[in-house]
Amino acid sequence: MTEPLDDGPPDGLSPPEERMWNAFRNGSTYDLSDPNPLLNDPFSPRPWGPDRSVRASIVARLLLSGPTARPGRVAALKLRGIQITGTLKLAGGSIAPYVELNGCRFENELLMPEAHFTTVRMVGCAIPRIEAARLRTEGDLHLPRCRIEHGIRLTDAQIGTDLLINQIHVRPDRRGRAITADGMSVAQDLQAELIETYGEFSLRGAKVGVSLSLRGSRLRAAGERRALNAPQLSVERTLYMTGAWVSEATGNQGATPPFGTPRGSTTGRGTRLQPFECRGGVRLDDGRFGDAVDLNRARFVLNAGEELSLRRIVTPELRFSAERPEEGRVVLNGAKVVTLIDMAVSWPGPGGLAMGGFVYENLVPYEEFPLSRRLEWVASATPEYSPEPYERLATVLRNSGEDEDAREVLLAKQRRRRETLPLAGKLWGLLQDWTVAYGYRPGRAALWMAVLWAAGTVAFSQVEPAPIKSGEHPEWNAPLYALDLLVPVINLGQDGYWLLDGRWQWAAAALVLLGWILATTVAAGASRLLRRG
Repeated sequence: MTEPLDDGPPDGLSPPEERMWNAFRNGSTYDLSDPNPLLNDPFSPRPWGPDRSVRASIVARLLLSGPTARPGRVAALKLRGIQITGTLKLAGGSIAPYVELNGCRFENELLMPEAHFTTVRMVGCAIPRIEAARLRTEGDLHLPRCRIEHGIRLTDAQIGTDLLINQIHVRPDRRGRAITADGMSVAQDLQAELIETYGEFSLRGAKVGVSLSLRGSRLRAAGERRALNAPQLSVERTLYMTGAWVSEATGNQGATPPFGTPRGSTTGRGTRLQPFECRGGVRLDDGRFGDAVDLNRARFVLNAGEELSLRRIVTPELRFSAERPEEGRVVLNGAKVVTLIDMAVSWPGPGGLAMGGFVYENLVPYEEFPLSRRLEWVASATPEYSPEPYERLATVLRNSGEDEDAREVLLAKQRRRRETLPLAGKLWGLLQDWTVAYGYRPGRAALWMAVLWAAGTVAFSQVEPAPIKSGEHPEWNAPLYALDLLVPVINLGQDGYWLLDGRWQWAAAALVLLGWILATTVAAGASRLLRRG
């Protein structure tokens, strides 16, 4: 092959390649689409002939050491409806021209690890595999509506602005991973809406400068891997795992409000809401999210041993209004959330929720969330008694002014604790519960005191006891004597001066014993109130 003169096409090029060379120098789009749109689908098994094919080596030459632009033009590779034969190798290269491919086919994998681009857009292309570890772009990387048969690798890639992979279909590599983007950095948004993956989407330690959107996407695990594996993920704004409105006719995405779509709303005729769906485990452990984690209407299909793991995440807002998982577990151990926005029907039942060390400061339910359901929520997270979730819930309710509900939560905590005590402790707990509800219902103590005082007054009004010492006693007063027996410690001037015998001695002893029981339970409740204060 001889060198070109004046940057003209070199010898040995096919007619399509020669025209591609000239289009590159003009910065114009080289379009080999067929007039029949049915013949332009890059994903169909129908072959494209030599008249629509260019060699990968010629494409690489244009990008790595291509000719200069014609005067007044900007060199760029813009292809449409073209098949690239062979393997496109751009590893380690520095590619200055703008790259845009629409509806193209790649015969073999695309190799561009450690390559440096300005902006790359490949829209609706069929690519066997993309190998792009440590790729760097000054601008965007766009791969919308592409189909990748053997996975994408973007490990430690650095995207200068946005990464756009909306509506992409990716099947797994031989290790069961569809998209591997561990350690990737995206300066602005990562848009992955309405994507379909058939293997693990791995974002371990990735960083997103603005928001990460997975609206309407469907993630499916392969083999023993998770569907989404993103521990230590950092998102400066919001992680959206919500539904997306799509056209029933075309499947194209419609507009979605920035904070999700309100329940029960629609966007008009001819559209439907496609929920975010994840079939397989999800791991977001140790993630940091600057605004929120939004799981509105998300659907998690888990097996018995799989988890939606949110261990130790930190976010100002967690919107947990997903569909209730039928199996698996939701794990919030160690998570720190300022505001928890949730629905009663979203949380799994007993054994399906773990909240050890889960800290939240405000509760904002989407719909009615009665206290009885909230107590079931805590009980589901504590198959074995643990005081921490009850105390956290009581603190949040008290801080929001719901003092009565907070007392009910603490009472439920004492009743759960009673189940763990030996028989003597259970009996004493039952007595405290029956009399003064562990001190959380102090009105009961006053009622019991009044009943016992009235009963004692009636009983002792029927007797006139003899004094213990003649001339050294006050005047007999049955109501005051009954109260003196009933109230411990305080001396009202009646007890200790009268001599009772027979059944009256037993009545007096019963009043003294009941008075001490009431006083002890009230004191225990008061001490708990003081400790909480």
